Amino acid sequence: MHLLTVPFLALAAQQVPSAEFRTPTIDLDAHTGIQVLVDQEVGQYLGHVTTAMLEDGKTVFAVYPKGHGKGSIVMKRSDDGGKHWSKRLPVPESWSTSKEVPTLFRTLDSEGKSRFILHSGLYPIRQSVSEDNGKTWSELKSIGDFGGIVATSSMMQCKDGSYIAMFHDDGRFIGDTHRPEALHKFVVYQMRSKDGGLTWGNPRPIASHPKAHLCEPGIFRSPDGEQLLILLRENSRQFNSFFITSNDEGETWSTPKQTNADITGDRHTGGYAEDGRLFITFRDTARISETQGDWVAWVGDYKDIIQQGAGDFRIRIKDNKHRWDCAYPGVEFLPEGTILTTTYGHWIKDQPPYILSVRLNLSEIEESLLKGKAVLTRYSDKERKY
Repeated sequence: MHLLTVPFLALAAQQVPSAEFRTPTIDLDAHTGIQVLVDQEVGQYLGHVTTAMLEDGKTVFAVYPKGHGKGSIVMKRSDDGGKHWSKRLPVPESWSTSKEVPTLFRTLDSEGKSRFILHSGLYPIRQSVSEDNGKTWSELKSIGDFGGIVATSSMMQCKDGSYIAMFHDDGRFIGDTHRPEALHKFVVYQMRSKDGGLTWGNPRPIASHPKAHLCEPGIFRSPDGEQLLILLRENSRQFNSFFITSNDEGETWSTPKQTNADITGDRHTGGYAEDGRLFITFRDTARISETQGDWVAWVGDYKDIIQQGAGDFRIRIKDNKHRWDCAYPGVEFLPEGTILTTTYGHWIKDQPPYILSVRLNLSEIEESLLKGKAVLTRYSDKERKY
């Protein structure tokens, strides 16, 4: 692969993080050799993508809606780690009734049975299951008398084998009926499954803020396995992103605190690369950023987030030709250090968004830095408004 000619737990006094970046940004936008077209349709909006991978480390499924945050769900499969993608696959009839962003996860129950779990939100949250590695799927069915937005945006297996899944709501869908007017209070919810995702308990609130609009939780585990971390989108656009932590497998969570600007964005997804660092990708929503609204990633250590450190570097993966509408990426970690990340965006100006995959390797990126082949830029002097 050829890369690059790239053009808190508590802090003393609860200081407010800077809105400016402290890490350099590497621009990979022009490197079409690492980009793979997943799906594009003339005149059709293809949106928010989630991916999940089989245990073989190469078979990846992608689901996304035909529309902005809603619409008939499309599914494709790659058998070679994202180098090539299938035609659109047959899906259950009920997938055409999806009201929200579909999200896809791989789970394992106490008897060692693995499954794909697909969720579709608003009211009620519905679920579709595959128990044969994605060959067949159940119809979408309600998981309870409640709803939510981007349900569920993240999921994590706990030490006892249960799964916790997170989503948010603004008051319209969480109750037992649809409310046409939002209550203007963003709340992050958590629910738990003890049978590998087949059934779910009632959601309970875990985070909110008197001024910030916290939503779209993305969950990560500390390197020693002892702490859970959730990164949160901030939707009022007045703050950096936020984070909360749990030291008891999601039973209790800390008070929300702001992150640094470098990792501020919408819908954080990712995990640990081969070298032990976090690769987290998202839509850039930092208030002072020339890549605002673009598909970006942050690379650094877990402690950088907790201690509001800078991290190692940021990557602009792709320039979005729209002021904000892109990302919600899927991320899979393949053998030999390859990272596959897949998402939607307005990659051609004045055209509907479509789906791309990018395959990259952090060691190759850093090798190019050492050889002076990469152009680093710092974005700290220009503020773009939403």
